[in-house]
Amino acid sequence: MTPTQFPVLQPCKGFVLAALLCGIAQGAVAATFDLAFPAAAQSTASRVESMTSFQMPIGPFANGGMATAMAEGPLEQSAFRLASGDLTTLQLMQPLRDQITKAGFAVLFECETQSCGGFDFRYGTDVLPEPDMHIDLGDFRYLVAERGGPQGKEYINLMVSRSPQDGFVQLTRVGKFALPAPTLTASTKSPQPMGTQQTLAVVRKTDTPQAGDLGKALEFGGAVVLEDLVFGSGSSTLAAGEYPSLQDLATWLRDNPDKTIALVGHTDASGGLAGNLALSKKRAASVRQSLIAGFDIAADRMIAEGAGYLAPRDSNQTDVGRQRNRRVEVMITSTQ
Repeated sequence: MTPTQFPVLQPCKGFVLAALLCGIAQGAVAATFDLAFPAAAQSTASRVESMTSFQMPIGPFANGGMATAMAEGPLEQSAFRLASGDLTTLQLMQPLRDQITKAGFAVLFECETQSCGGFDFRYGTDVLPEPDMHIDLGDFRYLVAERGGPQGKEYINLMVSRSPQDGFVQLTRVGKFALPAPTLTASTKSPQPMGTQQTLAVVRKTDTPQAGDLGKALEFGGAVVLEDLVFGSGSSTLAAGEYPSLQDLATWLRDNPDKTIALVGHTDASGGLAGNLALSKKRAASVRQSLIAGFDIAADRMIAEGAGYLAPRDSNQTDVGRQRNRRVEVMITSTQ
């Protein structure tokens, strides 16, 4: 039996991502199909695992959790940025869904922001970090599909979102198939030439920019870490002091009165999930209160949420990594 070949990813102006995603019939050679994006696409980040177990979300976040299916096998996850500022998330998702179902995959679950479960669904779902995969908490869509084959089940999920300038698509594939090292190549029509081969790496989330640049980083579409914040050990209260990051954020909010934001707390992986979720949300709420009381920012322009340890930016196996994971981030939630 000939093993399924791995996708050859081609971001190109011709809007075609050549992907060998089709399974194989017993004793047959793998078929191929072209997964065509609705706009010019460029690969931004990828990760590969030769063999893993992956909890694939197959239902919305509700009542404190969400249904998942255990997918086992090789994993390939890739993020793409699309030049599609005028397309909605439905216009991004619909043609991709149609192509996947035509290739023999059955959709198990599909949702948009609110029906997915909003903030909780996004942070309960495995997503490549900003800025390579941007998720607007007020405007995203998700789809998961499966297909059976002689070696077992194969799963594909898509996460789609957008910034004011670009669209973002993440494709995750897990299943019983062979996984040669992938190669990213550029079509001769590509608007941004790439080398014939690109080393795969997960790019870490952007840290806090220099003073005065925070607004630019937010408008680019990513989540920005407020690195200078200080909390007492085990405390959810922001320590007294002056914080340039909050001054910059307050200035940007005054200059952009139509924008709203989310403050998102994060912890390291020490302790249980429930406690860390509560602590991370309380720390975000403390930052929100500081912006209200200290900078006169309207309360209805900010929400405070907590992700606990579900979205690390570094390893939890080292002291330095755990320290980096304890943070509060800010992101834009308004869509205009």
